[in-house]
Amino acid sequence: MPTSKSNKHPRTGKSKPGPRGNPEATRGAILAAALNEFATEGLAGARTDHIARAAGVNKALLYYYYQDKETLYGAVLDGVFGKLAATIQEVLDRDLPSREKVLAGAGAHFDFVARSPAYPRLVQREMMRAGRAGSPHIRRLVENFMKPMQRRWMALLEAGMRSGEFRQVDAPNFILSMVAMNVFYFSSAPVVAEISGMDPLAPLMVAQRRRAVLDLLAAGLFREPQGESGPDPKHPRGKTR
Repeated sequence: MPTSKSNKHPRTGKSKPGPRGNPEATRGAILAAALNEFATEGLAGARTDHIARAAGVNKALLYYYYQDKETLYGAVLDGVFGKLAATIQEVLDRDLPSREKVLAGAGAHFDFVARSPAYPRLVQREMMRAGRAGSPHIRRLVENFMKPMQRRWMALLEAGMRSGEFRQVDAPNFILSMVAMNVFYFSSAPVVAEISGMDPLAPLMVAQRRRAVLDLLAAGLFREPQGESGPDPKHPRGKTR
């Protein structure tokens, strides 16, 4: 009787990468390697042989899953923005008071960027590309991820302004400022290092930046309860952990 071939590695016992082995793990390895390559080299400079080598697959298998470099690049962008949107959505779905929810959402966005140092570089490169020569991905990213997140933030800010918890702010620009404060610190880390003489990505520096961002957001958005004086610098309002 013919015997079926095993898709497992003879020594490790783990599934081999490939369409008949562990396709989800293979896709994940390719996307992770591609994220680092695209963030470092940009779309034009990225090499698919480097990506395949880092993912532990051959180029033929890479092209089995992604027909060309542009398709792979688009999948990386979808993965990054999809994970970010899911992270923010989970926080904004929580049953929290408006003030806590704003700080939790902004903190979750900050933490996502802090955990993914390649994210700001990748996004910055894509925005520059879209502004210079156009990109086939921007409209999809905006419709699938950015606009839904914008609507959720707008609803939260407008509800807080109606209830009197928040100051009357320009909500769209407030959201842009919030995102910019989180992303700029990491995208400009080399400049921050030169100015401060310290490693801006060291855990202590990242924690200090997080507190400063949340405190500034709170100071700019929250109305002071009646009878309460101004902010106490020893107990920042944005300190949530």
